[in-house]
Amino acid sequence: MDRDLQSIQEVRDLVAKAKAAQAALAEYSQEQIDKICAAIAEAGAQNAERLAKMASEETGFGVWQDKVLKNILGSTLTWNAIKDIKTVGIIKEDKEKRLMEVAVPMGVVAALIPSTNPTSTVMYKSMISIKAGNSIVISPHPNAKNCILETYKIVAQAAKSAGAPDGIVQCVTIPSPEGTSALLKHKDVGIILATGGEAMVRAAYSSGHPALGVGPGNGPSYIEKSADIKEAVRRIFESKTFDNGTICASEQSIVTEECIKDQVIAEVKRQGGYFLSPEESDKLGRFIMRANGTMNPAIVGRSAKVIAEKVGLSVPEGTRILISPQTTVGKDNPYSREKLCPILAFYVENDWESACERCMAILHNEGVGHTMTIHSQDESVIKEFALKKPVSRLLVNTNGSLGGVGATTGLAPALTLGCGAMGGSATSDNVGPLNLINIKRVAYGIKELADLRPGQAAKAAPEPAPVHKPAAADTPAEAKGASMLTKEDIERITRSILAKLQ
Repeated sequence: MDRDLQSIQEVRDLVAKAKAAQAALAEYSQEQIDKICAAIAEAGAQNAERLAKMASEETGFGVWQDKVLKNILGSTLTWNAIKDIKTVGIIKEDKEKRLMEVAVPMGVVAALIPSTNPTSTVMYKSMISIKAGNSIVISPHPNAKNCILETYKIVAQAAKSAGAPDGIVQCVTIPSPEGTSALLKHKDVGIILATGGEAMVRAAYSSGHPALGVGPGNGPSYIEKSADIKEAVRRIFESKTFDNGTICASEQSIVTEECIKDQVIAEVKRQGGYFLSPEESDKLGRFIMRANGTMNPAIVGRSAKVIAEKVGLSVPEGTRILISPQTTVGKDNPYSREKLCPILAFYVENDWESACERCMAILHNEGVGHTMTIHSQDESVIKEFALKKPVSRLLVNTNGSLGGVGATTGLAPALTLGCGAMGGSATSDNVGPLNLINIKRVAYGIKELADLRPGQAAKAAPEPAPVHKPAAADTPAEAKGASMLTKEDIERITRSILAKLQ
C-alpha cells in the first residue's frame, strides 16, 4: 500500500482508539488521573538521560546533558507544578454568587512534536493532556521519529501500569504530511497542540479545530545602564548556549546603550563571545537563511565552533557565541531573525528610549507576542518595558531559555509558550492542563427582573375589576335588577387599571 495511505489509515485507527480511551477516562476520579500522571512523571525522570542521548544522536541538535534537564522539566517539574490543580468534576464553587464550575475534557488532543525538544515535549504534552481528562495522539517530527517513539512507549507503559485505559496515549509510527493533515482535520479531534515550525502552526490553526500554537521566538535581550553587566552577559551566554540555543525563548540579539557599550563589549569578549567583522558577518549571514527565507536547519542546535567550520570562519579556541554588530532590522537581515543556535546580533542605542524602540522593531519583524529579556536595576525602566513591549513574557534579570519555560522563574513549567493574539496564538499562557479543558458553569438565579429596574420594587399584581354576572339568558337584565356597565363605566375602570400599572 502507498505510504501516504498507510499513514492516513493509521491516524484514523489511532484517533478511534483514543476516542474510546478518553470516554473511559472521563469516568475516572481526580485521584485516579493524578496517579497516572505521577507515574508518567516518574518514568520520564528515570529515563531522562537515555532519552536525551537518543534525541541528540538522532537529530544532531543540541547538547545531551542539557536535554537531560529538559526531560526533567517535561516530567518532574511539570508534575510538581500541576499536581494540585483540580481538573475533574466540580473544580470551583462560589457560594456568594451561587456559581459552580465543572471541568469538561476536550476529548482527543492532537499533539505535534518538534525535533528541537522531542522527548521532553512528549512527556509534557502527555501529562497535561491526561491531567485534563483527555487522550492524546502524538504526531512526531520525521527527523526525531525514533526518540519520540521510544518516549511514547515509556509514557504509554507508565500510564497503563497506573491504571489508564488502553490507548490513552497513541503515537503515529508512519509520519507523513498527508497523515499529519488527516490528524489535524479529523472530526473526532478536540484540540490541537502545535509546537514546531511556522508552517505547521498555521496548518493547525486552519484545520477547523481549536488549536494552541507557538509562533517563532526572536527575543532581544536589553542590557540597561543600571544592570550588573557581568551577570547580564553570564545569563545571556548560559541561555544561548543551553542545548545550543534550541529553546525558542532563547535570546536572539543584545541591545545596549552607548554609555556602557565598551564595558558590555569587553565582558562579552571575556566570556567567549566572538565579534564578526563585516565580511565575516556577510558570509555567515548568507548561511543562516535559505533562499526561501526560512532558517537553515544546518545551523540549528549546533555549537559556535561547528557553525564557524561549516562556513569557513576561523574563530579563537573557546568561542562560545558568534556575534554580529548590526544597525538595521528587517526580513532580509538574517541577524534580526530567529536563530536557534549560538549566534547573536548586537545593537547599540543612544538611550533606553531608543533601545525600547529597537526592541519593538525586532519583535515586530519576527517573534511578536513571544518573549524578551531585560537586565536592569531600574524599576521604572522595567515597568515601561512591561507596558510597551509586545510580548507575553518579559523576563527580568534571568536566563531567557530557562526563564521562559519556567525553570528559573515563577512561570508555569511548559514547552508550549503561547504568543497571544498579537502573535497569532489563542493564548498568551505557558500552556498547562487548564488550557485543555472547557468549563461548564452552573448559575443559580439570585435576582428577579424587578430587581434590575432602578427604584422600582416588585409590585403586587393589580386587583381585577369586579365581574358583573349577566342574568339568565331568558330573563331581561332589568327584571333581575342587574347593574349593566355603560361605555363611561368601562373607560373609567380602564383608566384606573392603567394608573395602578404606572
